[in-house]
Amino acid sequence: MAGKADHKCAIVVSDQLPTGLGANAAAVLSLTLGHRVDGLVGQDVKDATGVIHPGIAYVPVPILKGTQDQVDAIVQAAAAHDDVFFVSFSSLAQGCRTYEEYIDKMSATPTADLNSVGVGLHGPRKPVNKMVGALPLFR
Repeated sequence: MAGKADHKCAIVVSDQLPTGLGANAAAVLSLTLGHRVDGLVGQDVKDATGVIHPGIAYVPVPILKGTQDQVDAIVQAAAAHDDVFFVSFSSLAQGCRTYEEYIDKMSATPTADLNSVGVGLHGPRKPVNKMVGALPLFR
């Protein structure tokens, strides 16, 4: 299960983004993590009144900030770890108004030309900590 204590989740956003775009990047990355990492979202819970609330993230999800070079290095490091799930979010994606536009632009853009402005990670605690352990919170 994804929520084991030996696993960690983190999102890193470029410090070059203004707060609104940084929050947008974190939200997009969170959605993908929640959708793609089995068990990351906990079960629905019932409050004392009997109202059922949908499950939330089973583990903490810190939103951190890093330089553009740090974000790029984290994407590369995560790609080298088979046991770390990662999703990167590019400035190309952030600039698209529709998913169709995103598909079209991605098909015409080489990987080397993608500018990652954020990355979401989930995996064993040790490699994820090594990638993000020294980064401050995004503010």
